[in-house]
Amino acid sequence: MEPKFEFLSPTDWPDYELLDSGDAKKLERFGKIVVSRPEPQAIWPTRLSQAEWSKAWNAHFEKSQAQDEKGIWQRKPNCPEKWWIEYPMPDGKALRLKISLSSFKHVGVFPEQAPNWDFIYQQSKAKKQASVLNLFAYTGGASLAARLAGADVTHVEAIKHTISWAKENMEGSGLADIRWMADDALAFVQREVRRGKQYDGIILDPPAYGRGPNKERWVLEESIQALMEACGALLVPNGFVVVNLYSLGYSPIIGLNIGKQYFTKQIESLTQESSLQYGELAVGLHRQLPLGTYFRFGAQAC
Repeated sequence: MEPKFEFLSPTDWPDYELLDSGDAKKLERFGKIVVSRPEPQAIWPTRLSQAEWSKAWNAHFEKSQAQDEKGIWQRKPNCPEKWWIEYPMPDGKALRLKISLSSFKHVGVFPEQAPNWDFIYQQSKAKKQASVLNLFAYTGGASLAARLAGADVTHVEAIKHTISWAKENMEGSGLADIRWMADDALAFVQREVRRGKQYDGIILDPPAYGRGPNKERWVLEESIQALMEACGALLVPNGFVVVNLYSLGYSPIIGLNIGKQYFTKQIESLTQESSLQYGELAVGLHRQLPLGTYFRFGAQAC
């Protein structure tokens, strides 16, 4: 089956909107709260004036002078530190997700992932009680989508605080019984291979750099091959996969080549009704902001 290039961007999401981008920053609305934060890929000029930006935001992120990604949020009096939004899923269901202003400019949600949540939900629902593994799982949007579809979900994340956040999202969404693993993703999948474990679906969201719970060093270029080799051994022949890559400058073809290399047998089993896609992830309607690349496939077309 030939892969199809698709440009994915969230649509019909009342609780999220990219209001503007440019000058290495982005202006976004999460629910009723508007946040301004850095975005290195937005190298064009902003559409709105600086005065309009300043008037619009409820919270604005300022980077520290140190050579790291930390900073502080300036909040207007009407801005809470935490609040909730909803993402409408198929079949009239919804995910509830907590937004929180972190010292690393993140808010707990990557909106560009919404089309993948739909895909994960549909793929999980197509199988009876699917077993799904979510690696580098963050606050659990993908885990919730799979669990909402009835899957048995294993959620692997190195940072315990982030797992607690994901648990809040699970409970806020009226879900239960996700398996939480505070572990290094590579070490975990290699152990699962030795145990002979198999999964119906695997979701990978590896960062460019990171640390495991015991300070294990993660560098994407150094560890991606070992990670993907293990995942290829863990996935059942008719399973589904979602791989996201966020490193600046990465072509979507990189994800495609990695996927074809390590999931050869699973891809060969796909039928004409299946889905085999790669491409870019973005947000925004009138001026789209690219935020990563993806590769995915599943036994059922979506």
